[in-house]
Amino acid sequence: MSAGSPYRRLDRNDAAVLLVDHQSGLCNLVRDFSTDDFKNMILGLGGAAKYFNLPTILTTSFEDGPNGPLMPELKAMFPDAPYIARPGQINAWDNEDFVKAVKATGKKQLIIAGVVTEVCVAFPALSAIEEGFDVFVVADASGTFNKTTRDAAWARMQAAGVQLMTWFAMACELHRDWRNDVAGLGALFAKHLPGYANLITSYEAARK
Repeated sequence: MSAGSPYRRLDRNDAAVLLVDHQSGLCNLVRDFSTDDFKNMILGLGGAAKYFNLPTILTTSFEDGPNGPLMPELKAMFPDAPYIARPGQINAWDNEDFVKAVKATGKKQLIIAGVVTEVCVAFPALSAIEEGFDVFVVADASGTFNKTTRDAAWARMQAAGVQLMTWFAMACELHRDWRNDVAGLGALFAKHLPGYANLITSYEAARK
């Protein structure tokens, strides 16, 4: 987000989630997060998408090749979501079926995460910005080779107007107010954030 830009807040009624190329082969390339942490954050984002009932689209690139199949946990989490297996397009936005699925949601805010950050995330994020969408990239559910490539991708996207956030910040911004549902959101956070599990345990103990 450029200096002086207005605060564009996520709206659960106008947001869709795009999970791009979280594939077994590509995930082996991720080095800016540990394997366990990265998987946990992807599933945290997926859990948040389900919790807020956000339209979610899954896509893969050349999955019959070295990129490999989609993470099975995501497929199981979203069995009825649109699933676009791109035959070869590197930029998901170059695939007509993917763009149709995105536009069919009717949402103007796109929450994107994927592997690798500077390609599979940045390319569709920049393309969506160009078409007038508000784009939010979930930085900790997107991974790449190292800090240098990650930082270059972040800088490029931010310069174009993409907002970077974490899945935890995304969930908090969508939720707005703890009083909307303490137990539900707390359970989501406790499942994927060990420190938050301790917080919820102490909170529940104090209420007894």
